[in-house]
Amino acid sequence: MIEEIKAAARRRLAADGANLSLRGVASDLDIVPSALYRYFSSRDQLLTALITESYQALGEAARRAAAQAPSARPRKRFLAVSHAVRQWALDHPAEYSLLYGGPVPGYAAPQDTVAPASAVILLLVEIAAEGAAQGQTLPPSAPVPELVRRDLQQLIDQHSADISEELLSRAFAGWTHLFGLISFEVFGRLETTIQARREYFDHQMGLMADLCGLHHGL
Repeated sequence: MIEEIKAAARRRLAADGANLSLRGVASDLDIVPSALYRYFSSRDQLLTALITESYQALGEAARRAAAQAPSARPRKRFLAVSHAVRQWALDHPAEYSLLYGGPVPGYAAPQDTVAPASAVILLLVEIAAEGAAQGQTLPPSAPVPELVRRDLQQLIDQHSADISEELLSRAFAGWTHLFGLISFEVFGRLETTIQARREYFDHQMGLMADLCGLHHGL
């Protein structure tokens, strides 16, 4: 029954966006709204379940792509992960919108969604660090501001990561660029500008790989 409720909620998301109501889900399942409360105590609990599962599915797609790419070629792994994330978003636009669209009115995601939400950036950082271990050279760039460097160092310490603040900053740039590109495509911002979407995406993420020092030989 829980799976049927979540499936009905996903269909509602595809039709109505994040304006999800338990009453609408109950109507789709032909049951009284009170029956849903046996499984989900509130709309927010149902949204959290959908958000968590969507992040997990996205993270799994990214990890699968990384595993299938050559382990000794971090650039190929970086681009494979990027394309997998894009494809998942195109295949699941309603779920992507729930994760990366506008905030849902009246909803605040709980702390336990943070870990699944971090899967893609942690994977990109891991790949960037693999490039560093292979001796990649970072192209020139503006220095990281001291206050930002402190934030990055705190993250490095929290995760016991073997990566410099400089490289982490660049991996973060690749992460934000990745989801910016995907959001522009999913939400129709490229309709009158770029038609060669995959090629454009590949080129742009190649620039991000270059920024992280993942040149074509890696």
